[in-house]
Amino acid sequence: MKQHRLFQFFWYATDAVLVVSFLFLMYGAVWEYSTTSYLKGFSDAIVPASGTTDAKVEAILAWMEHGPARHPTSPSSPLVVRNPEDTLNYQGLLSVCGSATNAFVNLAQSSGLRARRLLLLDQQLQSKHVVAEVMMDGRWAVVDPSYRFVFRDAQGQPLTRQQLKDPAVFREAIRGVPGYPENYTYERAVHVHLARIPFTRSIHLRRILDRVWPDWEEAVNWTYVLERESFALFLSSFLLFCFALGFRLLLSWYGSRRLGIRRTRFRDQLQRVGATLFSQAK
Repeated sequence: MKQHRLFQFFWYATDAVLVVSFLFLMYGAVWEYSTTSYLKGFSDAIVPASGTTDAKVEAILAWMEHGPARHPTSPSSPLVVRNPEDTLNYQGLLSVCGSATNAFVNLAQSSGLRARRLLLLDQQLQSKHVVAEVMMDGRWAVVDPSYRFVFRDAQGQPLTRQQLKDPAVFREAIRGVPGYPENYTYERAVHVHLARIPFTRSIHLRRILDRVWPDWEEAVNWTYVLERESFALFLSSFLLFCFALGFRLLLSWYGSRRLGIRRTRFRDQLQRVGATLFSQAK
């Protein structure tokens, strides 16, 4: 009897999780569609559709530097540094490396470019700067949206973060950028700052992931999840819904095979309701 009560508890709890996750999934889908449509319209207005990758990148940087006046002060509600509507429309956020990179990456992706963020860490594994990477000529070239330039060598070719690890190459690339901090170097550059997650440093999560899945940072564009809140909500709700649905199927199997609980399937319930309605109509 105790097993039956425990089974009922998990059954109804799983049903509640299914309903809540489904509602969040629908909300996340609508939010993500709205965000994508907004960004697409925004990028179409400032980025040449037929331009090369280099031309599109320069068009976004030029808009960020010389575009129309943005809101100088924050609105009545606090600004959200990962909300595209805020990062694209408020001057204060376009001056901060993290939110400027967020705005650049969103516009680049909406323009058909492959783009992602890149975190530069100091010796204490704290983030000291945020830049972007864009796939240009088959390589991930580094762009600094907050300083509005693409890292290039003396011949004008875009540079990758591997090339920028060389101090001489780095100094040459920033020579023409007034006031660029020389400590924004690339010895420690990551796409996901795992140290910000509680307890991960103590269990060496990055070392474990590197051993189990060596290409985990390169295989997935984590920027979508970490920088697009609408997509993060949609994805997390989808995963939760799938987990709850799988757990419910497992509960159904356990209840019928181990506890002898026979539950009427939803399809059969609908058929009974339909039969009852039609019989009353006659």
